[in-house]
Amino acid sequence: MTDRDISIRISKLYYIIMFLDDTIVAISTPLGEGGIGIVRLSGKDAFKIADRLFHSPKGKKISEVHSHRIVYGFIKDPATNDTIDEVLISVMRSPNTYTREDIVEINCHGGMLPLRKVLELVIKEGARLAEPGEFTKRAFLNGRLDLSEAEAVIDLIRAKTAESGRIALEQLKGRLSGKILKLREALTQICTFVEAYIDFPEEDIEISSKKEMMESAGSILAELESLLKTYEEGRFFREGLGAAIVGRPNVGKSSLLNALLQKDRAIVTNMPGTTRDIIEEYLNINGLPLRIIDTAGIRESHDMAEVEGVKRSLRAIEDADLVIAVVDGSEPLKDEDFEVLGKIKGKNAIIAINKSDLISPEARIHPSQRCGERKRGSAEANSVLNAYAARLINISATRGDGIEELKGAIFNSSVKNWKEQKEGIIITNLRHKIAIQAAYDSLGNALKSMETNQPIEITAIDLREALDRLGEIVGAVTTDDILNRIFSDFCIGK
Repeated sequence: MTDRDISIRISKLYYIIMFLDDTIVAISTPLGEGGIGIVRLSGKDAFKIADRLFHSPKGKKISEVHSHRIVYGFIKDPATNDTIDEVLISVMRSPNTYTREDIVEINCHGGMLPLRKVLELVIKEGARLAEPGEFTKRAFLNGRLDLSEAEAVIDLIRAKTAESGRIALEQLKGRLSGKILKLREALTQICTFVEAYIDFPEEDIEISSKKEMMESAGSILAELESLLKTYEEGRFFREGLGAAIVGRPNVGKSSLLNALLQKDRAIVTNMPGTTRDIIEEYLNINGLPLRIIDTAGIRESHDMAEVEGVKRSLRAIEDADLVIAVVDGSEPLKDEDFEVLGKIKGKNAIIAINKSDLISPEARIHPSQRCGERKRGSAEANSVLNAYAARLINISATRGDGIEELKGAIFNSSVKNWKEQKEGIIITNLRHKIAIQAAYDSLGNALKSMETNQPIEITAIDLREALDRLGEIVGAVTTDDILNRIFSDFCIGK
């Protein structure tokens, strides 16, 4: 065990001693009005605190209730004996709970007043308000979940589509963890072999053993590379594909947004400059969460609000994973159109030729058309658009023509190989991708040093680095800084 491993384990043990001794509490349901609101407690004093607040018509005590049972009664203020709420209390005894600690869930009426009053009473009786994600952090520290499974919890909560949810659920069930642990086991065998040689240098490495070791390292390297290839497409299902709708004023950008969403989300008028700020909405395309952004029309303006809107539109082009440039197919291209097209050139882009209902069928543009000259004045000349984007689609945002074709193009432009890859293990988390890439690089260096007969100590360092990077994914190797970054993204109460 290295000094780094010892330091990390001491840090983890310190957290367990200092913080897992507390009983934590939080409101675990969304704020606002609802049928039910839940105040959740976890820790060694959860039952004691509940006993001091709970009054059962049948005289039941929470500390005497069997695990995974629900009891009916009232929460009362011990200081005044005033009834705060009529409740159902769920009792869950360790270790068969989410955190592997004793858990009490107080099911209140779903208004903010009873929830806050119950929360205040629980804190007054000795519980501590939970930090964001602290229930799930305890599940990790108590061995209920590994780190990648814990991250899958928040991915499942935030999933925008069924496919996103399925991917998160697969990770929560341990498919990625199982794969990483299997690779770590194979890598550990190589490390053991190399470090044994360092400890006993008088023993020569047999040629067959070294060859097997190199073959095993090469096999692990290939599997890491296969995982890395899934990230660029897989991340869209976790984060959503950012698509910006851009164009000059009055080409139908807001109408296109409304058509894609099938609702009147953006205001549409004949007056240029109606949209002055970014409008964001989510759309489900074949399971792909699409974060679609309607932008202000790009043009010269002296209106301060519109100028700021144009700046935001330009930033949206830079930040987007996909750009949908809208042009008016019923009239010749204008200088403002070419200004927009110039900014999307070289990007992942689709050009939507709007108002196709005003164009005769024979005059419409087809993706196969090409034109090397910049011409204006007729619909046929608009094939110059192919110089700016390979995909051209005729649409009518007002009638809905071409919208399904556009959705298909959006999906295929960003996740071309999804049908082949979605059944396997998928990397969607940037932290995992960075760790796998670092492990891949270190293992590649180790293999190269073996092939060139470098000192065995150099090989051992690279192998240990690769092993540690894979350990970061599942939490076998971690630090307080990594844990704090991960769980700070959680909501309080989970």
